[in-house]
Amino acid sequence: MPTTNANSYKALVVWQKGMGLAKQVYQLTETFPASEKYGLVAQMRRAGVSVPSNIAEGQARRSRREFAQFVSHAEGSAAELETQLILSTELGYCTGGRVQETLDLIEEVRKMLWAFRRRLATDN
Repeated sequence: MPTTNANSYKALVVWQKGMGLAKQVYQLTETFPASEKYGLVAQMRRAGVSVPSNIAEGQARRSRREFAQFVSHAEGSAAELETQLILSTELGYCTGGRVQETLDLIEEVRKMLWAFRRRLATDN
């Protein structure tokens, strides 16, 4: 088992950053057009929530290999979210410093996830 404490994922900085990212996505999408409620808003929120959720679920798995697989899913969700945010910007749904701040946070989280996955895969 990757860890002995059932709640240890909460201590992971990458999980904490992922939670911050999910909250930021919810705040950012509040101003999107109502017509996107079931489109980009729903997709972006799901992708944002998926990042810390996959870390938590992976920690609950029985092996480091499974944990690494869920971290990989979190990486995919972060990339999906980045694409959706870029599209939202190009469509004019969001602009300004908050967008760049969110893109920067996505990049930071993606780098952390990559490093964490590699560590899980190489540590015994």
